Amino acid sequence: MRLSLWPQSLFGRLIAASVIAVLISQAVGLVLIAREREGFVLQGSVREWTRRISETTLMLQPMSPAERAAAVSGLEAPHGRVHPNPGARQRGARDQPRGFLRVPLPSDFERTLREQLRAALGSGYDVDVAATADPAPPAIPVPVPFFEARELAAHQDTVLRYDVTVRFLDGDTAVFRVTRMPEGAWLPRSLFVNLTLLVLILVLALYVAARSITRPLSDLARAADSIGRDARPAQLKERGARELQHAARAFNTMQDRLHRYLDSRSRVLAAMSHDLKTPLTRLRLQVETLVDPPLQERIGRELDEMESMVHEALALFRGLDDGEAPVPVDLDALLATVREEFTGMGSAVTVTGSAREPFVGKPQALKRCVTNLVANAIKFGSRADIVLADGPQLTIRVRDQGPGVPAAELERVFEPFYRVESSRNRDSGGTGLGLAIARDVAQAHGGSLTLHNLSGGGLEALLTLPRRR
Repeated sequence: MRLSLWPQSLFGRLIAASVIAVLISQAVGLVLIAREREGFVLQGSVREWTRRISETTLMLQPMSPAERAAAVSGLEAPHGRVHPNPGARQRGARDQPRGFLRVPLPSDFERTLREQLRAALGSGYDVDVAATADPAPPAIPVPVPFFEARELAAHQDTVLRYDVTVRFLDGDTAVFRVTRMPEGAWLPRSLFVNLTLLVLILVLALYVAARSITRPLSDLARAADSIGRDARPAQLKERGARELQHAARAFNTMQDRLHRYLDSRSRVLAAMSHDLKTPLTRLRLQVETLVDPPLQERIGRELDEMESMVHEALALFRGLDDGEAPVPVDLDALLATVREEFTGMGSAVTVTGSAREPFVGKPQALKRCVTNLVANAIKFGSRADIVLADGPQLTIRVRDQGPGVPAAELERVFEPFYRVESSRNRDSGGTGLGLAIARDVAQAHGGSLTLHNLSGGGLEALLTLPRRR
């Protein structure tokens, strides 16, 4: 499985996206500052070098070749000697700039200097700018503007030297040597410290803002997940932004309507249960007065089936509001109890596997769910094999050796009162509510219940129960 560094939670994504945006904006701002500073220093230096070179060239132009050679020889300096700007003030040790960082930036220094010199000298002069060869020939040094001797000496190993060759009108040439600092803008360290503090402040503010958005959403998700698990979930606090408050208010309204509906349904079902028991009791008493034993037995079975349907229908319709509180349930003991109950009636039931720790759920509801699945397996498949597996979620598999269910009917059998056509008889058909009740119990615990036909024959009911964290 491919691992991704991008956060999966909404909170993590908001923080990551915001931090990336802040860092990119700060980096762009830093580059713009560096480009502005570099442009100012470069253009100022080129203008100063152009002025000095053009002045010296125009001074040497009227001279004879011998006079010019003597003047150039007097102006030349040996390689390695750097002439600072003579107008620059020499700083003391305390005034020496410290803590500067260089931001590398590309520049077209040679073309810029060449074009400005040609514009200053005119079309009669040929100008060429190239990096100084090694070993460096003698040349006329040009003072370095904006930087002092001490600063240049501190960067002797990184400074860049260029030879500017100027061809006079008579074909003679003079070479000027220009020394510049390494390409890029020199920015104070304090600027980087300030930018880092600004990023930290923005990240802190974004953290608080993102938390105020994601926390109400997490509460809403937990409250939605508790529906079906808890009969009476607590009301959500209406907090956060206006849209989040509206969502919490709408959710609370939905909960109130659902509770009123469940309460009304429970009262109606309680009344129906009471009203149905009275006529069933009268009918059973009347059956006892019959003198025909076969007829009495047949009507008694019909009454038993009607009473069973009433009880199971009431159990199904009670749904969420069963009043049972979730507690830690020992599933090993629960399955052992179910197995003993069925084996005591002569049925073949086996249990394999175990749970590593108790499961938090409703014990009576879970027992009813497993009992319905085992009874279904025994009724249609002669035996039930229960397999329990534990991990991030619990799985309980109930397998039988029956004919299975047609693929098109695997989902429809969970519908209340629905029975597969081949099982519509009093002996094996049942009421058609056992699987519906079992799925309701699974969903009330946040799990699921599905059916699968086994390759070797038989049917498997897969009950999945996620553990609460």
